[in-house]
Amino acid sequence: MDGAWWPRSYDLTTELPGLLAALPLRWGHITSVLVNGAMWSLSGDGVPVEDQQVHLRRTGPSRAEDTVCLLTPGQGRWDLLVVPPSATVEEAERLMETATAQTPAAGRPA
Repeated sequence: MDGAWWPRSYDLTTELPGLLAALPLRWGHITSVLVNGAMWSLSGDGVPVEDQQVHLRRTGPSRAEDTVCLLTPGQGRWDLLVVPPSATVEEAERLMETATAQTPAAGRPA
């Protein structure tokens, strides 16, 4: 895991721009996001973010439902643990600490 994310809903079209705006600049421009199709509400195949389209792809059921994968061409990929929107503050803090405890500080999202 490269970090954790606590969205307020499973509507990726609404939640993704805020996540991408909070990421470290060194992660580069995220061009694609992989999500488990069973839990996320998607409209279309992309989301406009800062005048560019971020492509959204659904993964099969073998991909963990509690993660999203962010892709940047030529720079890499980042996997984030998704804290369920319905989590309490205590649950969210515990999950985020667990996800980031195994991650070097330089790799954590803002």
